Amino acid sequence: MYTRLQSGRMMQLIAIGVAFATSVEAHEGRPHSWSELASAWSFEPVVVVSLLITAILFVAGLRRRTVRGHKLDRLEAWSFVGGWLALAIALVSPLHAWGSVLFSAHMGQHEVLMLVAAPLLVLARPLVMFTWAVPLKWFRLITAPTKSSVFRKTWRFVTLPLVAFLLHAVALWVWHFPSLFDAVQHSELVHSAQHMCFLFSALLFWWSLIRGQQGVMGYGSAVLYLFTTSLHSGLLGALLSLSDSVWYSSYVGLTKPWGLTPIEDQQLGGLIMWIPAGFVYLFAALLMFVGWMQTAELRAQKFMKTHDVLSEADS
Repeated sequence: MYTRLQSGRMMQLIAIGVAFATSVEAHEGRPHSWSELASAWSFEPVVVVSLLITAILFVAGLRRRTVRGHKLDRLEAWSFVGGWLALAIALVSPLHAWGSVLFSAHMGQHEVLMLVAAPLLVLARPLVMFTWAVPLKWFRLITAPTKSSVFRKTWRFVTLPLVAFLLHAVALWVWHFPSLFDAVQHSELVHSAQHMCFLFSALLFWWSLIRGQQGVMGYGSAVLYLFTTSLHSGLLGALLSLSDSVWYSSYVGLTKPWGLTPIEDQQLGGLIMWIPAGFVYLFAALLMFVGWMQTAELRAQKFMKTHDVLSEADS
């Protein structure tokens, strides 16, 4: 049966993506010193309103669900808090403005979105709480288009682990082409498109692994996809770190106030993608491997008990 949760899965991604895409500005008010950075908070109305609305909906849905007698899922609740804070750090904190003058800060912003916000939001499943916060009629009206067979088939396809892995990998590599990355500094539209691709592809990637069609038993293959992602993203980071030439000319002339040359800034950004991001992927792979092994052990124990019962019955 096509449940309310299933009908709203893509709506969750769309809502997050749209809120994020409309929030990005064209790097105005660039900070030029540490003192300016401390006050370089980005209170763009669409961002602030979107974050406030999602927080209110989640809390309202959580309270209503609890009042109705449903058990509080602490993992999902805390995952939402973490994912929400990660979005706020990436979009509102000085990190956003810092990314307009330092490539390494921009890389840090991307990693927060793809490796912190995306997996936590997938774990949180905020749409479940949102459905409790709004009238059922509203929810049915909003999600009506998602009930079509075309949508279902498309959703099943793009959330296949291999497909989601490839989409995320393509987004990561293509948007680091120098011509495209430099264009981000000069165009709000391009900047929005870049972050939409990063966030959407990361959400699809983590959803396919965490909430995939095979459930926990799919975590075995998820380990392989995470390891492979750490390899190819680490390769891109290594190329940036070990290169002796500047890839992105748009940052030339902006790094001096921060005590970095353009090539040092690029190398630092590459290291961020290479080392810390790689550890995140490997840590997630370790957690999934443990979960997969525990589930496999429980299934094996259940099978043995069933076998013993049948053997006793036959005897």
